[in-house]
This record gives sequence, structure tokens and C-alpha cells, in this order.
Amino acid sequence: MTRVLFAAAESAPFYKTGGLGDVSMALPRALQAEGVETRVVIPYYPRRMPAEYQQQLKPVTHFTVQVGARAMYCGVKTVTVAHVQYYLIDNLDYFGRDGLYGYWDDGERFAFFQMAICEMMERIDYIPDILQLNDWHTAFIPVLLAEKYYWIEAYRDIKTLLTIHNLQFQGIYDPIILDSLFHIGTETYTESGVAFYDRVNWLKGGINFADAVNTVSPTYAQEIQTPAFGEHLDGVLRANRHKLSGILNGIDTQVYDPATDPALKVNYTVKDLKSKRLDKRALQRRLGLPEKNVPLLAVISRLTRQKGIDLLLDSLNPFLQRQDVQLVVLGTGEPALEQAWRTYQQAYPQKVVAAIQFDTQLAQQIYAASDLFLMPSAFEPCGLSQMMAMHYGSLPIVHAVGGLRDTVLPYNQYTGQGTGFSFDDYRPEVFRKMLTVAVNLYRHDPQIWRQLQHQAMTCDFGWERSAQQYRTTYLKLMR
Repeated sequence: MTRVLFAAAESAPFYKTGGLGDVSMALPRALQAEGVETRVVIPYYPRRMPAEYQQQLKPVTHFTVQVGARAMYCGVKTVTVAHVQYYLIDNLDYFGRDGLYGYWDDGERFAFFQMAICEMMERIDYIPDILQLNDWHTAFIPVLLAEKYYWIEAYRDIKTLLTIHNLQFQGIYDPIILDSLFHIGTETYTESGVAFYDRVNWLKGGINFADAVNTVSPTYAQEIQTPAFGEHLDGVLRANRHKLSGILNGIDTQVYDPATDPALKVNYTVKDLKSKRLDKRALQRRLGLPEKNVPLLAVISRLTRQKGIDLLLDSLNPFLQRQDVQLVVLGTGEPALEQAWRTYQQAYPQKVVAAIQFDTQLAQQIYAASDLFLMPSAFEPCGLSQMMAMHYGSLPIVHAVGGLRDTVLPYNQYTGQGTGFSFDDYRPEVFRKMLTVAVNLYRHDPQIWRQLQHQAMTCDFGWERSAQQYRTTYLKLMR
């Protein structure tokens, strides 16, 4: 049986800030179901850990990790959830905090985390065949295995797979860290190693040193090899294209299922969509919107430019003036964009609700109640929200990039095919035109609309397919 150690900076159900947390929970479970022995290692954030899991933690071992001149305590705890064993790396100096990231010493924190993983494997007697690394927080491990831990014989056959969830975040630091944190020389500080505009780039090091690299959708794997999407690493990715692939993320189709979702007022299925209207009424009532049958548009997102929120704001005013619609926005993000949504709500109190918060229950109610889901991301490695929306019969309108292009089939008026709507040209007037097309179809052709809902709701976005592709990747690496 293939043994995998899945290393990430966060994982649901313990703590998450975004898609990485969801994937770190769902993919290991799906791999286990495919017969791949998968264990997960994450930092231990005691302030963020729910009490029910705190109580189940068991100590495994402890040792010290040399971080520069300092010998730092490293505890390893374990808990098993849904047949997956988790190892939690414990150090209160680094992880006893309220947040997961965004601290001045993130470089030191995740340098410790990566060395702790390398030094833990032998001590817990779990030497994986595959070490699956996720984003910059763990991307330097292939470099460490080659430069710092090469003398450990048990590690010589470990293959590394680096998964890039978002290329924007890379872990860029002063070259001094090679010695001051990792205690390795400067042999890797080259263009074909970790050097990046007079800095050290962890993600670049991972891309160059890992045995294989993947992103979370096939289209994004192609896009990041171009200057437009490559975040200054497109040349490095083109040089490593022989080991680069894209494997689409999935969603938990049991959690996000309108037939059983306990958050909904009324459950419904693809065969009986009439009840979906009752969920719309319940949401309108909850949010203080007029209870009427008009197209209900939804946004559930981080409120950032990456997610196309600025494009959406620029598109809306003429559209809302002309159209009898309602719009619900849920999320937090850049303060200026949060404020812009509050302004829209004041200007259109009968049409717009801006819920500037994070609320998973409300999110599921919005998926169920809405008719259209707006996701005009500037770039999107995979995206999960559009798949969740489709599963609830809410048709997405997306910018045709990355995982959005791979998951949303645009409506074709001649064949009737499609699971949503998409646009290529990233301009407010183009997006606005697509909004108008979708709203008109909802109003004037209910039969076609139901057909599109049916096509969207029956798409297979479960994790099984993704897990099979990862399994195939592992087997190739082990040959």
C-alpha cells in the first residue's frame, strides 16, 4: 500500500482560512477510500482548535529542532478523525497565537515547521513513499531533504509532490535565512535553485527540487506558465513543465447536498426544485429583503481584487438601476471593498444585502436560495464555490479562467448545453452584459432554466475522481 504524508499549514475540521483547509481535510479522506494510506501533518494552534478535538489529542513524542542558533521545543500530538490520522506540531512560541498567518516572523515559524516535519518522520516511524506538500509553507522541504537531511538513509526513496493552490503567495525572504534559520550553505542559491531577484523564494525552490508539481486545475497549470498568470515564476514553471500537471479539486458532495443539508429551511432535490423557492423566501425574510419572486444573485467570497470584486462593483450600478433583482453578498476582505458593499446596501436597501462576515450556515442558505452565483475572479486556481453553487442549483456566472473554465460549461442557446455562464473579456460592460443575458433567460424561459439547473446539479464534483488522479501520480513517481 502506498504511504503518503500530507503536509499543510491548515486543515478543517480543526482550523481553516480558505480552500487549502478544505482540501487538507477532504483529499486525505478520499485517498484513504482509494486504498492509499494517508496521514496529515499540520501545526498545532491551541487557541483555534475546537474543544472536542483538543480533548482527543494524544502525545506522540517531543524533541528539539535547531532553528539557527536556537534549540526549539517540538512536541508531536496525534488525533484520528474520519479514519485519517493527524500529527500536530506543537510549539507555543510559533503557533500559540490567535491567527494562522500574517506575522512578522512567518519565515521563522514555517522554517521550524518544515524542519520539524523532516525530523519527525524517523522518530514516529512513518517514512512515507510520497510526501505531498502544499503551498509555500511546506515548499522548502524538497530543498531540505536534498541539502540538510540527505544523510538520513531512510529518506532517500521519498518522492515529493508539491501542490500549488495559489501561486501568488511564495515565501520570499532575505538570503541570510539559509544559514540563520536552516543552517545550510549557499549551494542552492542559484537561478536553478532558490535565488529570486536577490532573495530566496521557497516556492521556487520547491518547484525546482520536488519530484513532481501540480496545481488544482488543468487550465491553471497551463496559465501559470505565461507572464499574465505566472507571478514572475512562469519561466521556472516552463523549465519544469515536464513534471507539472493539473488535478481539479473536488467538493464534499455529502456536506453540500440540498437534499440533506440541515442548514436549509426546506430540503430539495434535482427532481423537485419547487422547494428551492421556499428557501429563497426564508432567506429574504432572514435578511429583510422584499419577499417576491425576482432573480436572486449571490456572492460568497473573500472580498479581494483576485476574486474580481472590484470588477463586480464597477459593473453593478447601471444594472441595479435597470433590473428588478436582489443581490446578497457574504464575506470579508479588503476594508475598501467591504465599505463599497456597505455603500451599495445603503443606496439599494430593497435590493442589496451586504453581510460582511464569515458564516458557513448562512453561506449554505444563500447557495440554496440563490438563482445566480457571481464569481468573476481575475484568476482562479480552482475555486470551490462555483461547484457548491451548481450542486444547489444556483447557476454561476464566471470569468473563464483556471478552475472556473474547467468546471463551468457556458450556456449554448443552440444546443441547450451548459451549467452556467462565462465571459472572457475582463471588463465591467462585458460582465454586465452577461448578467443581463442570464437574468433575461431566468425570466423568459423557465423551461431552459430548469434544464440548466438539472445539468449543473448532476455534475460529478466529488473527490473520488481527484483522488484517483493523485493515486496515479503517486504510482508514476514510485516507478
